[in-house]
Amino acid sequence: MKNTNKHQGLRNQLAKLLEEKGIKDNKVLEAIKIIPRHLFLDSSFEDFAYQDKAFPIGANQTISQPYTVAFQTQLLQVKKDDKILEIGTGSGYQTAVLVVMGAKVYSVERQNELFKTTKLLLPKLNIRPKLLSFGDGYKGLPDYAPFDSIIVTAGAPIIPKALMAQLKIGGRLVIPLGRDEQIMTLLIRKNETQFEKHEFGEFRFVPLLEDKN
Repeated sequence: MKNTNKHQGLRNQLAKLLEEKGIKDNKVLEAIKIIPRHLFLDSSFEDFAYQDKAFPIGANQTISQPYTVAFQTQLLQVKKDDKILEIGTGSGYQTAVLVVMGAKVYSVERQNELFKTTKLLLPKLNIRPKLLSFGDGYKGLPDYAPFDSIIVTAGAPIIPKALMAQLKIGGRLVIPLGRDEQIMTLLIRKNETQFEKHEFGEFRFVPLLEDKN
């Protein structure tokens, strides 16, 4: 589990690139500088880990492009001790960004293979989410609701009603909406029944599937 000065230099370059691409939240950029993304990838991709690209991670899933991770995280406006529900743990890289920013993260992954790998990896990196859970992301985690914010890291054809119900009033839900290409969508819960919707252009994600695998 090497994490060298060279890796640190590459992370600093990546953070600078993300800033040039429009990421303004310093806490997001600091987290990108801290987290050893190369350790979340298969070692054959290690040399490319700090490029702004997505890579395969097993179970037909990907680790998102750093810009996408940073963009989604920035939309959440994370504050220390925010209680955040993450749908799609994947490699755990997005989880790590949120934890490093001081959030209390509850994460759900439907692919058992990824769930088991990530559950072993994160403690080795001293990244400690509140809960990693193997389950159906469409259902969220009602036993732990309500959440200050919810982040969905897979493309969904609709916004699952269960997730909307688990969001605090004033809370933010960030979700890529659409089948083949997705529109990054932010919902802000105004009261019991009303949500304000904002859209932020096209992104590409693996699909959000129901049930566990």
